[in-house]
Amino acid sequence: MSISRSAKIEAAVIRDAAPQKQKLLDRAFAFAFRGLVYAQIWEDPVVDMAALDIRPGSRVATIASGGCNVLSYLTTDPGEIVAVDLNTAHIALNRLKVAALQRLPDYAHFRRFFADADTPTNLRTYKAHIRDHLDDTSRRYWEGRDLIGRQRIGGFTKGLYRKGLLGSFIGLAHAVAKLHRVDPAILLQATSIEEQRRIFDKKFAPIFDRKFVRWLTDQPASLFGLGIPPAQFDVLAGDKRMADVLKERLQKLACGFDLEDNYFAWQAFGRGYGKQSNAPLPPYLQHCNYNQIKQRAGRIDIRHANFVEMLAQSEAESFDRYVLLDAQDWMDDVQLNHLWSEITRTARPGARVLFRTAAEPSLLPGRVSDPLLDLWEYRAEQSLDFTLRDRSAIYGGVHLYILKD
Repeated sequence: MSISRSAKIEAAVIRDAAPQKQKLLDRAFAFAFRGLVYAQIWEDPVVDMAALDIRPGSRVATIASGGCNVLSYLTTDPGEIVAVDLNTAHIALNRLKVAALQRLPDYAHFRRFFADADTPTNLRTYKAHIRDHLDDTSRRYWEGRDLIGRQRIGGFTKGLYRKGLLGSFIGLAHAVAKLHRVDPAILLQATSIEEQRRIFDKKFAPIFDRKFVRWLTDQPASLFGLGIPPAQFDVLAGDKRMADVLKERLQKLACGFDLEDNYFAWQAFGRGYGKQSNAPLPPYLQHCNYNQIKQRAGRIDIRHANFVEMLAQSEAESFDRYVLLDAQDWMDDVQLNHLWSEITRTARPGARVLFRTAAEPSLLPGRVSDPLLDLWEYRAEQSLDFTLRDRSAIYGGVHLYILKD
């Protein structure tokens, strides 16, 4: 199992034509990516659902990641969601969320487990309500030990969102900020967007001009914690220094949206969701959606698989919506054409494909063959609007393609 898992991740990440030095970086990223990366997914599900226009009965194919968006899509009443991922930790997290949604007695337990995710009673809740309803592989993962001997399920008693590759990266970023006498949590005290801007300009922007920070962020390995592989690093940087790119993205995250509506900012600057009852949360954790998604949880099919391989094993015209996250940034032209051939074969009339890119423009023109890409309509104006509305602010572009009649 572990050999197969490693081989799949390496096949997705390591570039065959890259120089040896780049291959070593790719292998290092593949190794880091085998554990938990995203305790929370960093694509905005509200933007996703607006772009995808999921209809009752739609069949959705998506990369699972941390599972937040998969569960949030249930609010649109799809017929089925097929969620795939190469990362076994993400698969275990998705299955844990679905089992918890189906088996926990009420919303208070569910919120305490996944929104707070730092309560000692969560371990007792897991044993009483969830454990016996997990598949063997997921149960072994959560009851197994991490590198320093702690049982993984214990993360829900001490702060899950401080765990994983991204959680560790955010923790390191907080440490760097505090070395410069800035506590990132200060941003969460702002009472208006104007105040958020003042705090960012005074406290955070100068950090990105420090020589050490500029040198550190120029190293591709420094961004592994964001889930950015070496191939995506160069695309993200473009012709700028990485510190300048990160400052621009962080500025949007910190100042682009009101804190009362942006749970991504709470994760970045507070390392968790807010504790107050009206704190911003992903749709799947909002009380108003709880009964709906609980009733529909059985519509999620979670698979440990490669996305393209899953499509290749599917029937023609069997999906209505596709969510690729930023996976295409990792692909070469051969892989992109293979992917879009399978998407086109399995797409029903009017199918929609949504994906994100590190850089601003869509990466498909000039790389996916013209005859294949000509079957799809790119919604440029809508894509720009979705990019501006994406509260996570991590990506340069959000892109929507619709199958032509």
